[in-house]
Amino acid sequence: MTGDPRIPRAPGLLPDEGARHAPDKPQLRRLLKEARRAIAPPLKRAWDDRIGARVVAWAREHAVEVLGVYWPLAGEPDLRPAYAELAEAGVRLALPVVVARDAALGFAQWLPGEATLADSMGIAVPADLRMVDRPSALLIPCLGFDARGYRVGYGGGFYDRTLEAEPRPKTVGIAYACQQVDFEIGEYDIPLDQVITE
Repeated sequence: MTGDPRIPRAPGLLPDEGARHAPDKPQLRRLLKEARRAIAPPLKRAWDDRIGARVVAWAREHAVEVLGVYWPLAGEPDLRPAYAELAEAGVRLALPVVVARDAALGFAQWLPGEATLADSMGIAVPADLRMVDRPSALLIPCLGFDARGYRVGYGGGFYDRTLEAEPRPKTVGIAYACQQVDFEIGEYDIPLDQVITE
């Protein structure tokens, strides 16, 4: 957590400054989910719009041609309007696909408006799986993140395994600013290039 007063801290997320121990990862995940669920829907929509505009600007600035995106679940920022804008501008989009429990993610080409189905883990994937190579740039939803660019995910390790292979894609974490927390990084955690918030 930074000392920057402009970065809001989710109330009750971490112990008081004088406390000895931060929550363990399972407890931290639960607290982060609760904090995200507590965001009022109108505020969440406004924040999603701001994040989406920043993602579009980032993609233009970096001349992104193929972008791995995500389907929002469990209160993650919903960037589908930004995806439509990117697709109209000629950016090819791909959704992640779980190909095996302990493997890197695969990616399937997807156009906004195309049908999706829930996979065995309840994650939306294109109904017509047109698999593509790992995109050169990825948007990665964060349950939490820190000032160094490390993320807290859901614990499956899919994105960490996806980022192991070189050359690494450009990685942009997507989160709300109130999800910035301090936490212990694990052996296999890989920092993101940057995090975009509202």
